[in-house]
Formats: sequence, structure tokens, C-alpha cells
Amino acid sequence: MIIPERSGAAEDRTILRGLALKVAEAAADERRMGSIRKRWRDVNALRRPDRAPVWCKPVGLWSEIIPEDSFVCRDPFHREIERFLRQVLGKLDLDDDTPIDRFFPVQAVLDVEPENRWGLDIAFHKSDTKGGAWSYDPPLREAGDFERLRRPAFRYNALETRRRIERVGEIFGDILPPRRVCLPPLVPTFSEASELRGLERMMLDTMDEPELLHRVMAHLRDSNLAALDVLEKAGILSPNHDLPFSPMGPSIYSDPLGAIPPGGAATAANLWCAANSQEFDQISPAMWEEFCLEYQKPVFARSGLVCYGCCENLTRKLDGVLSIPNLRIVVCSAWTDKDILLSRVPADRYAIMWRQKASDICVPDDDRKIRDDLLAGARRFQGRYYQIVLRELETLMGHTGRLHAWVRYAKEAAERYAGMP
Repeated sequence: MIIPERSGAAEDRTILRGLALKVAEAAADERRMGSIRKRWRDVNALRRPDRAPVWCKPVGLWSEIIPEDSFVCRDPFHREIERFLRQVLGKLDLDDDTPIDRFFPVQAVLDVEPENRWGLDIAFHKSDTKGGAWSYDPPLREAGDFERLRRPAFRYNALETRRRIERVGEIFGDILPPRRVCLPPLVPTFSEASELRGLERMMLDTMDEPELLHRVMAHLRDSNLAALDVLEKAGILSPNHDLPFSPMGPSIYSDPLGAIPPGGAATAANLWCAANSQEFDQISPAMWEEFCLEYQKPVFARSGLVCYGCCENLTRKLDGVLSIPNLRIVVCSAWTDKDILLSRVPADRYAIMWRQKASDICVPDDDRKIRDDLLAGARRFQGRYYQIVLRELETLMGHTGRLHAWVRYAKEAAERYAGMP
């Protein structure tokens, strides 16, 4: 591979303006982007779309799609802008149903005290192999350690946020206007419980020391709610129904959630909330509800709409899932029984995110089974409001054209089984 010559400040600006122009041109293609936006809005509003939307999130694959040594900008701030714009263009080339923004999102800067958020340093034991396995090194080992646990206090740094917006505006604001984006800094998945306590210890706590686990989960719940209070009071929360490059991507792209009064500010009721219970996958439905779901519900109750699930098996937990306030999207992972989910989830009340198993896509040398599985699955979901999603990818295993093929097959399946059976 030829290593590109690194640029200076003037060259950085030229490069970024060129990339921004390509993104702006794609965003202005109303024939293509308009149909994509409508497809997502329809399915998530429980209106019949022309077909199920298809979305791929490369996650760990970006380093294979856009190698690190291919970036040209020298300034670190410019480099991150280049990375974002090239990923947007990468999704455009992939040709899935990713809407392209008519603006450049600039993340609001939130200062936090303590700097490590929880008053305790979260650490991991990592492999010497690049991309290798890791294990938890939790700081909450004994009951006495809980006395050092703190609630993170967030504060909006308006000055630094404005500085970043101005920097982006000076580079290509006439092409792709910058827009401040402020989303909740904590999410009620509560993965921090396993990071603070350790996954194995957390699971044992459900039997050995339930009061300690309840204490951790209550702390995480209260921290989430307090963070929402701060951002609502500051009036800086951003509705996330039209942010296709936020963590949940276009899977929650939708109509606006509630009206914001003229001159008023968004609240959590104007936002989607996406959460899951992966760390509680191997815990019984009753214990999952006691130690996880009941602590998540107060955050869900403040949200406009909720998307629940990730890679966990929710087959035996659907009663609890369907009790979630403001629930709109139920995730059907590769481990969830499709037939049971389809029989239990009311077709007129919820959309389904049908998630693919990444290893089934990236490992096989022959991709014919991928196409067959997508066709079979789409036939089973026919007549339902659903989306086809592939994410949690870490490597293509040398199959460089595999993502393009998957998008092609997924669209074919969605089109073949569009409409009612």
C-alpha cells in the first residue's frame, strides 16, 4: 500500500472541503435519500413501508474498509472530521439504507466530575494480540469499596462546544453547516455494572449478595436520571430521531417524537432511548426483571420511544420486554426464537429489528447460504413492521466484497417479501 503524503493546515482544509462537498451532494439527492428517510420513518411509525429498511454498521471493520494509514489530514481535529466524512461516503458506497445528513454533527462537550465518572478506575486485562480478548478488572471487589462510588456530575462546556462548531464552520460551513448534537452521556443498558463489579461476580451477586447488586443498579439508575435532569435544565438535549450516525444509527430514524414548544427545549420525551440487557443474558427472566429491567424502566418512562435488545436471547423474557413503557422496537437477535417472538409481539403495536449473526456473514467462503437465510427470514417476517440489521462486525476474514453482497441480498429479500403475505 502506498502511504499518502501528510498534509498541512491548508491542505487539510482543501481535503475536508472536497469530502464535505461529496457528502452534501449525496444528502441533496432527494430521489435516493428521500425514499430512504421515508422508509425508516414509515416502519418506525408502524406505517407500511415500500420494503423493510436494510442497515449495516461496520463497527470494528472500519479499519479494514478505510485503513488508518490512508488518512491524510495531519491535525488531530481535522483527522477526526476526515474519518467521519469518509465513513459517511463509505456507507454511501455500501448502498444500504443509511440516510445522509444535510449537516455536520458536532458533539456537545460535557465536562464530568470526577474525571473517571464513578470515583473508581475501571480497568481491563487485555491480550497482547491486537484485537484479542480481554477480561474485567473490576474495582468493586468488597463491600467497603462501595463507599468510594460516586455519581458523575456533568456540566455543559458551552465555550469549547462553540469553538468546535466555529472551527467546522470555518472549514466547510458554506457546504455542510455544523449542528450541535447533545445526547445523554449515560444509557440505561447499565453495562457499567459488569465493569464495576465484574461479569462473573455480578452474576453470582444475584444469589450471594443481592443487596450489593441492587445498590449498584440503583446507583446507575439514579445517575442516568440525574444526567437527564442536568441536560434538560440546560436546554441542550438534541432530538435523536434524525441522526443516522448516532450510536443507534438510522434504526431509530423516525417522525419527530412530540412537539417542542416555540422557544422551548427538548426533553427526554422528545428522544428515543435504546438499551439492552446483554450482561444479563444468562440470568433467569425473574432475576433479569428484578436486577435489571426494574431499574431501567424509570429511564424508559421519561423517554419518547424505546428500542430494546441487542445480541441477547429474549425468547423467555418477552413478558418483561412487552411491559416496557414507551416500547416501539423489539430486537430479534440471532439467538431469539423467531417463531415465538412473532407469536408474542403484537403486529400492530411494535416494530422488530431483525439482527443478523456477524460470524455467519463474515466467515463462510460461500455466500449462497447468506442469501438463502435472508430470503427465508424475510418470508417469515412478511407483513410485519421490521428492519434488517447487521452490526457487531470485527473482521471480514478476507472477504472484501462481503458487505456489499450482504446489502444486495438483504434488499432482494426485503423487496421479494414486501407487503402482506
